[in-house]
Amino acid sequence: MKIGLDIMGGDFAPKNCLDGAIMALESLPSNVTIVLIGDSEKAKNYLKEKGVAEDKFEFIHATDVIEMGEHPTKALAQKPHSSISIGFKLLKENTIQCFGSGGNTGAMLVGSMFSVKAVPGVIRPCITSLLPKENGGFGIILDVGTNADCKPDVLYQFAILGSIFAKEVYKINNPKVGLLNIGEEPEKGNLVAQAAHSLMKDTKDFNFIGNIEGSEAFGDKADVIVCEGFTGNVFLKTAEAFYSMIKKRDINDSYFNQFNYELYGGTPILGVNSNVMIAHGKSSPLAFKNMLVLSKDIIEANLNEKIKTVFQ
Repeated sequence: MKIGLDIMGGDFAPKNCLDGAIMALESLPSNVTIVLIGDSEKAKNYLKEKGVAEDKFEFIHATDVIEMGEHPTKALAQKPHSSISIGFKLLKENTIQCFGSGGNTGAMLVGSMFSVKAVPGVIRPCITSLLPKENGGFGIILDVGTNADCKPDVLYQFAILGSIFAKEVYKINNPKVGLLNIGEEPEKGNLVAQAAHSLMKDTKDFNFIGNIEGSEAFGDKADVIVCEGFTGNVFLKTAEAFYSMIKKRDINDSYFNQFNYELYGGTPILGVNSNVMIAHGKSSPLAFKNMLVLSKDIIEANLNEKIKTVFQ
């Protein structure tokens, strides 16, 4: 098993990427190889400074970097030798089984769609975020940023994708799916939410439990919370800001500590034909390490093949 890591992606690359890869060596089994994609000379010099043997990793040299502010589609076309472009080439060839980056998110999404492509039948691939529950468990919310506007049938598919992800990777049996709304009643919300509820209410494709309000998101009512990316992204960043305020006030609480994004590292793009992981641009070494560990879990769960089977 080979996991590709873009060491040029992120606000603190390549240092945080490489430190995270070094940390991951202790958590990954011997059959997993981390492939470092980027400036190989910088990577090897850094490993030497840290006293880490080069043979712990594989190296694929990339001469260019897609910067955070660049237009995704133009950058991928104009920079075929960038770390992101090369990562997707390796993924398409199955030289690596997963590719992760904390770099330009738009380029990662566009690269996914034009390189490995969407699973046939999936209208819009999406990304998720974990939600810590008060009872100690976890739920997931999707989409959290890739699709600002969604039609009801897209939200329906998010429910399917989220259910598969929750079951296969997080081992949640028969996950409960809730539609994020401003009230529990079926007639509440905007026209898209009302139509989505109508599609979901009698489905056999997943375990739909109805509408769920924001105040219930961290309880046990639902395991998978579905919304369009605009709402999901606002929800996620509000939770991140709340966690940051707690830390600034030196409040130490075992539950709220679980809102630390570093513990989860990254999120897969669900609904594409391979394993693509997106990390936060400001990711710490711990976040990169946990993204690599989650990448291994997703590969072992054979997540994409199970998604393909359902949509076929």
